[in-house]
Amino acid sequence: MKKVITSEKYPIKLWLDDIDEKTMDQVVNLANLPFVHSHVSLMPDAHSGYGMPIGGVLATRDVIIPNAVGVDIGCGMCAVKTNLKAKELPKKMLLSIMGEIRKRIPLGFKHHKDKQDEELMPQNYDIENMEVVKMQYEPALKQIGTLGGGNHFIEIQKDTDDNVWLMIHSGSRNIGKQVADHYNRKARMLNEMWHSSVNVKMDLAFLPFKTDIAHRYYEEMRYCVEFAFANRKLMMRRTKEIFSDIFPKVEFEALINIAHNYAAWENHFGKNVVVHRKGATSARKGEIGIIPGSQGANSFIVEGLGNKDSFTSCSHGAGRVMGRKEAVRSLNLADEQQKLESLGIIHSLRSKSDLDEAPTVYKDINEVMANQQDLVKIKVELSPLAVVKG
Repeated sequence: MKKVITSEKYPIKLWLDDIDEKTMDQVVNLANLPFVHSHVSLMPDAHSGYGMPIGGVLATRDVIIPNAVGVDIGCGMCAVKTNLKAKELPKKMLLSIMGEIRKRIPLGFKHHKDKQDEELMPQNYDIENMEVVKMQYEPALKQIGTLGGGNHFIEIQKDTDDNVWLMIHSGSRNIGKQVADHYNRKARMLNEMWHSSVNVKMDLAFLPFKTDIAHRYYEEMRYCVEFAFANRKLMMRRTKEIFSDIFPKVEFEALINIAHNYAAWENHFGKNVVVHRKGATSARKGEIGIIPGSQGANSFIVEGLGNKDSFTSCSHGAGRVMGRKEAVRSLNLADEQQKLESLGIIHSLRSKSDLDEAPTVYKDINEVMANQQDLVKIKVELSPLAVVKG
């Protein structure tokens, strides 16, 4: 931990040195909510979000805040180690694999033309009693196994022993956004009706668990977390199939999966509370997680240390230092392409509109990792070989 701020109603514990004004304003808002448990934690990749900073961890007593989870419910990472060596994948082969990935996995706003197998969807949920999931279920059958846009990616990577890894970052597509927006609107309406002391203009409208609607949101949110995992699993399965077609004897180790946008009931400091992780990853003692860098930086497989002060959490990535519009407006495409090409990375910067995901817009992942040595320990360091983005 870098420092503790004690000037607000509840302490703020930070794992970073520098914090911009907007992010600080948002975390101060969190630290003055009446239902905070113990303190608020801010991870080293933190930057401003809607209502709650990305990289924020908030534990609450008996309430849940839709915007403290966000619109991409269940967004997260998965990774698989193979028995291939990077030297077996020359540039021409990597380009061919990337082309095949683009054929089999819809990117950006694209969906499958046909519905996918319903067995791939989350099971054991009473969908008929889920207001939003029920309405979005049919479209979601065409969205499962699709990447989406923004910072979502499929990467081919290598570790320090030249072993090839596959890594995917994606979320719950439109179904997660619809659940988030629906229940945030409901929360705002109810908070206004209750004349709540929580200013809904801060985008922190809440739902008390003594109301039925809080339980409905929690159940639909859990469904979206599982849908996001199912989405990543299907994309990983199809990526593995591509490798198996080329390398019939390829072997894959067990899938590593971790989400970084969700809320869950957990016990911290002697009380059962709702822990909101918005762009933060669970890092319980011994838990294996994934912390990705940008497409021009290394990623890490980590093991949690179970630090209580962070509510057993860590960063979910490098974190942004520049907004998307600012990046497109101010960065030079040729310069950013050259940075990646000089590293030998087959990248996804093809046009000026792609600059919102240039490495320059992200924090230094090595600094982020150095700031959380008391949260996780590094098990594997991975460097990118080829990147597919939406």
